[in-house]
Amino acid sequence: MDRQGEPGQGSNRRSRTVLNPRVGSSEGPGAGGSTFTVIVAAAANFGVALAKAVAGIISGSSAMLAEAGHSVADTVTEVLLLTALRRSKKPADDEHPLGHGPERYIWALLASVATFVGGGVFALYDGIHALTHGESPSDPLISYIVLAAAFLMEGWSLRTGLKQATGRAEHFRVPILRYLQHTPDTAVKAVVMEDAAALTGLVLAALGLLGGQLTGSGVWDGVASILIGLLLVVVAWVLGRSNTELLIGRALPAPVREAVSRELTAVRHIENVLELTTLIQGPGEILIAAKVDFCDVSTARQIEWACEEADTRLRALIPAVKRVYLDPTPSRGSD
Repeated sequence: MDRQGEPGQGSNRRSRTVLNPRVGSSEGPGAGGSTFTVIVAAAANFGVALAKAVAGIISGSSAMLAEAGHSVADTVTEVLLLTALRRSKKPADDEHPLGHGPERYIWALLASVATFVGGGVFALYDGIHALTHGESPSDPLISYIVLAAAFLMEGWSLRTGLKQATGRAEHFRVPILRYLQHTPDTAVKAVVMEDAAALTGLVLAALGLLGGQLTGSGVWDGVASILIGLLLVVVAWVLGRSNTELLIGRALPAPVREAVSRELTAVRHIENVLELTTLIQGPGEILIAAKVDFCDVSTARQIEWACEEADTRLRALIPAVKRVYLDPTPSRGSD
């Protein structure tokens, strides 16, 4: 019964909850685990960076020094990601009415710059220097030991990141690679990509050391350093692009926007959705704003209750929705 303005049931149909990796969610396995994942990665990278630096100085290996620069850049990256996670959780206030969610992408973008400059550029420079100056490799034993230990530590960190990413992918019912490609949680994406790149870099460094040991030439070491640098540049570019897209403002996917429009028009007293704006502000933080055409005969009270029902429906459809703004707007053809 619709008693003069109480919420009318224009439709008893309730759409299924949207599970889409591009939308994100604060629910399900792995939700909220990004901070622990980043801390594990930071601890592993810090220890590995020290060991690599000592080994690189003792052995004179440019690939080991490149790997040390890689781990230092990764450590700085994790510190920036922790800053991003902490500051993005600050509540909304008068000066920031929409909250601080997007701030995580600013710090994450700076982290990708740290990977590019501190890791990629340094490794490229060191590799080119080794090739042009014809350095001879020294005893690589200590470097092999450090690389083996680093492989175990980076593997532990990658395992932690993959565990969280796998839980999130299962929650969204998509393959893990698709989740990592589209997730708005760029912190876990950064950890997984950087740890995977670190393991690849360790293998390249070991091959460079082996090539130098077998041939007595420092060329292999220099080539390995350059390949590590190129790998880091690619990782930095991918992460930078992901964070830039979210900083600019990424809308919900088209099928999800269509579901939102259907949910709004299913509310009694709403005739049409004239304009729909959606914005991903962070993982589990969605803003929806719409210009809607209400029935001309609807009372003010009925419109108020229709807005309340629309808010409830949208939050049930997409649990990540935190803010809903509806603007009553007449259609262009109305008097």
